[in-house]
Amino acid sequence: MATHTFTPTRYWNTLGSHPVALRVAPGDTVRTTCVDARGRDAQDLQITSPGNPMTGPFYLEGAQPGDTLVVRLDRLLPNRRRGWSGVLLAPNVVEPRDVGQLAQAGGYFIWNWEVDAEVGTAKLNHPESPLHGIELALDPMLGCLGVAAEGGQAISTATSGPHGGNMDYRGFREGATAYFPVFTEGALFFLGDGHALQGDGEICGTGIEVSMEVQFTLDLIKGQKIEWPRGENSEYIFTLGNARPLDQCVQHASSEMLRWLTGSYGLDLTQASLLMGQTVRYDLGNVFDPAYTMVCKMPKKLLETLR
Repeated sequence: MATHTFTPTRYWNTLGSHPVALRVAPGDTVRTTCVDARGRDAQDLQITSPGNPMTGPFYLEGAQPGDTLVVRLDRLLPNRRRGWSGVLLAPNVVEPRDVGQLAQAGGYFIWNWEVDAEVGTAKLNHPESPLHGIELALDPMLGCLGVAAEGGQAISTATSGPHGGNMDYRGFREGATAYFPVFTEGALFFLGDGHALQGDGEICGTGIEVSMEVQFTLDLIKGQKIEWPRGENSEYIFTLGNARPLDQCVQHASSEMLRWLTGSYGLDLTQASLLMGQTVRYDLGNVFDPAYTMVCKMPKKLLETLR
């Protein structure tokens, strides 16, 4: 097991079979950085094109289609003082009668935040607003992460699918572990779109967007084929469905959880269904982008009693 320090010089606005940035072995750790969603770095300089530019891809030795990539998010830390966010709610998350009011408010615009990673706060820096100076607690996360998509596709970082992508799920924070299906040799893992803070759904189209220092560890489960991204933290295992309309997201996430419970926890369909029906929790990932994200969670304390 080795620790690699990687300084990116090229970024990608699609997740696909791009030239490899770094090769690592299972169990290796990578320390690197991500620019923000507009391609601005730790010095607040525009160094690449906007649109969720990704760091990577990282090639995992031994990964083949049909395996599962394991990604442990060891450290996520905003690395500059200025963050920015959208202001108005997205038209698709309000009733139709309110869309016109949002448009009359001035269209899309952004406000700045002062991000203090040491103190753990973001302070609104917009003197024209009565909310100027309001402080919110940081909860850093990655909005976009995943692997090269199936069939040689290059999928925009504006959206998501079975490969992961722009899911904007608050659960992908420091300490969480993500699992992705492997579709191509080496898996080709990408990450970026750092948020100092974001509410469920990314309903203004952004979190508090910022560049980040990132440390992660890659591993591999050979011969385990999953269909949709999975994850876990100290409290839950969870699955993610990415699609539109929203009910299709629920279907993907729920079916993936059903497969996980019957495949790894020794439950039959009846037992798994019964437990899901009474204990499952759902979180919203993204409800702004072309594909929505729904997250299905099951409590670990319950599942530990079954083993």
